[in-house]
Amino acid sequence: MQLGADRVVVRVPATSANLGPGFDALGLALGLHDEIEVDLLASDEISVEVVGEGAGQVPDGEEHLVVRALRHTLELAGAPLTGLRMRCTNRIPHGRGLGSSAAAVVSGIVAARGLLADPQALDVTAMLGIATEFEGHPDNAAPALRGGATVAWSGPHGPRAVDLEVDPRVTATVLVPDTRLSTSRARGVLPAQVPHADAAFTAGRAALLVEALARRPELLLDATEDRIHQDYRAEVMAGTAELVRALRTEGFAATVSGAGPTVLVLAAERQTAGLDRLLADLVDGMAGWRAWRPGIDVTGAVCRSGSMDQAFGTVAGRA
Repeated sequence: MQLGADRVVVRVPATSANLGPGFDALGLALGLHDEIEVDLLASDEISVEVVGEGAGQVPDGEEHLVVRALRHTLELAGAPLTGLRMRCTNRIPHGRGLGSSAAAVVSGIVAARGLLADPQALDVTAMLGIATEFEGHPDNAAPALRGGATVAWSGPHGPRAVDLEVDPRVTATVLVPDTRLSTSRARGVLPAQVPHADAAFTAGRAALLVEALARRPELLLDATEDRIHQDYRAEVMAGTAELVRALRTEGFAATVSGAGPTVLVLAAERQTAGLDRLLADLVDGMAGWRAWRPGIDVTGAVCRSGSMDQAFGTVAGRA
């Protein structure tokens, strides 16, 4: 496969996985984005400039996650590996359960696709497969690629994802702490087995959540109940667990975002005024927390190469 471009610009959204009961399966894209600019070089030099989240902390060469994903994808496509200069403008908080690593991986994969002479040779299913190699599971990568809400799974033919309808009345608010939590630590407190009753309860709520998101936002509180991961994680994110309990007591569908410690609140538009009043009391009284309402991203990853833009949520992902 030959290269067809020497410059691409890619934008990828933040994501919130699980949404309560949809552990390692459901995900939602949020209107908060990382952007990367990639220029190919005639030399073997690899340089990375990071602005925003992770500046001065993440690698600035071949070990940078976006570079690794980009070069791995080019290698799989049989394209020549060259040097590159990359600028990352990072807005997605790291280590907060908002899919920053998935966004980086997807950015590299989408950038590689945009550089190919025949981008159509790498479809969205193949890109999800590559992203899952890096991430281990597709729950964040799927909405990062496709936008909106998705359910993702892995089977004998590799990772797959389908889009879920989201009622336009549904809003997403995130409560983001200053403290970070590694996914490995959050997963480390989960038990190897859960009671059958808890598994059955959570499966039922995950099914209900599909209906609540699509047509019945008034069911979101019941539909986001979970018994297989959030309570177990409370010991490593006490502030998060406290916020989730307080919000749910007041009737708001609060969940742990991904592996945490961010809190995601799904609400109908008519609830937002009441939610804002409650957050003014709850979050303002807790040091180190910020409340954002970024909106739901329905476009997914976007790649600009020359005069061509491709949005995988509206073109490749939803075709």
